[in-house]
Amino acid sequence: MTESVTEKVAASDSHGEAAVSRQSVYVYEVPVRIWHWVNALAIVILMVTGYFIGSPPPTLSGEASNHFLMGYIRFTHFAAGQILAVGFLMRVYWAFVGNPHSRQIFYFPFWSGRFWKEWLHEIWWYSFMVKHPKKYIGHNPLAQFSMFFAVVLPTIFMITTGFALYAEGAGIDSWQYKLFGWVFSIWPNSQSVHTWHHLGMWVLVIFMIVHIYVAVREDIMSRQSIISSMISGERLFKDEEAD
Repeated sequence: MTESVTEKVAASDSHGEAAVSRQSVYVYEVPVRIWHWVNALAIVILMVTGYFIGSPPPTLSGEASNHFLMGYIRFTHFAAGQILAVGFLMRVYWAFVGNPHSRQIFYFPFWSGRFWKEWLHEIWWYSFMVKHPKKYIGHNPLAQFSMFFAVVLPTIFMITTGFALYAEGAGIDSWQYKLFGWVFSIWPNSQSVHTWHHLGMWVLVIFMIVHIYVAVREDIMSRQSIISSMISGERLFKDEEAD
């Protein structure tokens, strides 16, 4: 892991281990940053097109044969879904070959008392109950916890149910049905799968709203870079003295 040689500000990792003093640290590698932005764009496209698939726009004037609006919407949704799935598989691969920070979103140390103590501190910090934030090189404990439960697990669920629904049109001989057809043994009524898939979209919508708010808030209040870190890869600590 490449790190700055300038040493000024105290920071720790998401487990509160090995406090270090440095002004900036290279945290997010290029594949992680690319995945973040491509994944964000794919999710936005999936949200918009998915909403219109569930609540179609008003009927267009003229003959139906002159329009292919829903066809374009569905195609865009399916294409974005496949990009999301391929990107997620590549992200899982990079968790094994990348630096330690690339693995944080896929687990959290529930066995660590220190983790839960600092997780609680972050709850108080975001609730404006404490005055000073703690510094973290990677994700803070609450962010790591939230990314696992509000991004990783919902993404797996959405990919699974999405390909299952796609398999209905592709047919029982398709690879989609062979891999994801088991979903209908849990919900034999495909409308139930549609409903759960739709609800999963709202989980991601809520997370995205909170995620953007927290990222902007942390950039301003915690004195450590958040948004720019996912562009440059560098986590910058803006204070000259440790908290």
